[in-house]
Parts: sequence; C-alpha cells; structure tokens
Amino acid sequence: MYTKKECVAMLLAGGQGSRLYALTQNMAKPAVPYGGKYRIIDFPLSNCVNSGIDTVGVLTQYQPLALHDYIGNGQPWDLDKQYGGVHALPPYQTALGAEWYKGTANAIYQNINFIDRYNPEYVVMLSGDHIYKMDYNAMLQFHKEKGAVATIAVQDVPLEEASRFGIMITDENDNIVDFEEKPKHPRSTYASMGIYIFTWSKLRQYLIDNENNPDEDKDFGKAIIPNMMNAGEKLVAYMFDGYWKDVGTLDSLWEANMDLLNPNIPIDLYDPDWKMYSRNPVLPPQYIGSDAKVENSMIAEGSSVDGTVDFSVIYEGVTIEKGAVVTDSIIMPGSVIKSGAVVEYAIVGENCVINSRARVGKRPEDVENRDDWGIAVVGHNITISENAEVAPKKIISENM
Repeated sequence: MYTKKECVAMLLAGGQGSRLYALTQNMAKPAVPYGGKYRIIDFPLSNCVNSGIDTVGVLTQYQPLALHDYIGNGQPWDLDKQYGGVHALPPYQTALGAEWYKGTANAIYQNINFIDRYNPEYVVMLSGDHIYKMDYNAMLQFHKEKGAVATIAVQDVPLEEASRFGIMITDENDNIVDFEEKPKHPRSTYASMGIYIFTWSKLRQYLIDNENNPDEDKDFGKAIIPNMMNAGEKLVAYMFDGYWKDVGTLDSLWEANMDLLNPNIPIDLYDPDWKMYSRNPVLPPQYIGSDAKVENSMIAEGSSVDGTVDFSVIYEGVTIEKGAVVTDSIIMPGSVIKSGAVVEYAIVGENCVINSRARVGKRPEDVENRDDWGIAVVGHNITISENAEVAPKKIISENM
C-alpha cells in the first residue's frame, strides 16, 4: 500500500488543439513551443513543482509522441520520483476493453485507479494550454478554509469578453451560486480558468455516477460542476489576478509570445522565486553578427542572427541569414530564414526553411482591406521555396 499523498494533480493534455491548425497536426497542443525555449506544458508542470505537488498524471491522447518524449521521466522538473513524479496516462486496455477518452470527466474516471494509488485528500485539475504562474498550494489552503467540495479558479475579465468563457456567479462569500457556459448576456465577469481543486472522495463518486448515466455529457463543465451545484455541494471561486493566457488559437499564441516583449505586461520567465523548468538541450550562446540589427526581441541560445530582427521571439537553433528580415514574428526551434527572405506578423513552426526572397505575412498597414489581414502561419518541417509568398491569414501545412 502506498503512503498517502495530500494532493495529486491531473493535467488534461489530450485535446486535438484544432484551432492551432498546422502547428498541432502532428503534435499535441501542450507540446507546442513558447517563449523562446519553453513548451506550453512547462507552465502547469513548473507550477506543480513550485507549489509542492510532486505527483502529476498527464492525460494524453491526440498525437502524444512528441509530448511523451518531452516529458520523459520528469527529471527537468524534478518529477522523476520513485513514488509519485510525473506519469503520462494515455487511454489503455482494461478487462472491459479499451476506449478513447470521451471527455474531461471520462478521462479522469478512466484513471481513478491511478489516483487511488496515492489515496489523496484533494485533486488539482489542470489544463495543458494556458500560460500563467500560479501557486496551487495557496488555492488549496483557500479550498480547505472554505470547506469546499470544489474550488474553481476565476479571473475577472472585461464584460465584452465574458461571453467567451464559462462564467461563475458568486455571492459575497465567494460561493458559486450559478454557472453559465459562454453566455450571450453574462451576469458576471468571473471567468473560469479551467483550474479546479476537488475533495477527492466527493469527486470520485460524481465521476462514477456520471459514467453510469449514458445520457450525460462526460465533461466537467457540462455535467460534473452542474451536478454538484444541483446537489447543493459547496462550490467556491478563487480569484486569480496574475497573468493568464489561454493559447488555444493562433492569435492568442502569437499574442502570448509578444507579451514577453512588453515591459508593461507582468510575465517574467526568469523570476528566481518561481523558477520555470523545461527540457532544454545544452546549447552554445546565441550569436549576433556584426552586421545584424536586433531590437526589442528575445533571442534564445544556439541561434545565429546576421539579419534584421525586430519585436520577435527567436527560439533555439534558429538561423537568420544576412539580408533576411523578421519583424513581429515567432520563429520556432531549428528553422532557417534565408538571405533576402521577409517574415512579418507570422508564426514559423519548427525546422522550417524560408528560402531566399520568399515573403511570409505582411504588416497590417500593407493590406488594403483590414478584414484580409491576420497572422500567417507555416507549420512544422515545411520548406517555402524562393520567391514564394504566404499571404496574411494563410496557414501552410505542406511545402510550397
């Protein structure tokens, strides 16, 4: 019998991430690079370590290979524990057969045995597509003080954006009295962040009941949370006022990277009091050539810049040749921007080649009709030939 853990984390990382299009065709969304040398999953994993949670189940399903390789044995996050640590949990064969995860609730239900191994008092439920730093232990203390069955992290969002989120209506004591999923006319601006803490003994029974009801959605937002509310369970909202970004779309992924270059936006990847962990190769320092022009950009280790870079995030192992121009863009690991190529307002995936005199994207002011403008995207392992042009909003998933 294993020693009891007070709290374990379950990280939902199995979604297809279809709104990231070419960037997630062959890669799970949490494995998508972010911030020069990180991947999205580094944020919840680092949050767990910094919060003192040393047992994490990562529920994978769609295109999991890159994610499994990246997580490995968990050593970069100090999660290579003999008892606990990080575990990749894809759907697996049982005595009753095997099936894909049918929703967030079903995914946790299928892993009840994993959670029961550690006999926890509490379970933290996390999403794998958010950029933020958060002390889950502070949220857990709040959950205990309130005597809650479920605590849902919320952020106060502008009223005009509230219809994009699940919205929590609360009373003066932080109790959740109602819940609306993407309401047209929101009654509150408290948006659910997709971060939950549950008392495990209670959640376990709700998961079993949900699984045994064939007419219910197998989803937390559509079934488990409403069922708890209808049963009169104590649900409370935990207010989080730090930086938080859902990077589920191409625009939000681009914006989240650009936020790193904005001194007025509070996201610090190098805070010694809240260390960010990642699996990074040992690379030489970045090289900036004598004729290069670099302004307001992030240049990762192992990259080589001889061209012009402005307001861009350049990942490790990227080469930008003399005469190439990169502005307002994200260039992911291992890509090469050849001499004479121009990349503007774009995301270029891993291990791409943008050949000489090719143009990827345009500045908004260079597009006649603003409705025709948007971020241009080149997927992973793509070659763009000489003189080719990738228009704004265009998403390239094969060589051209």
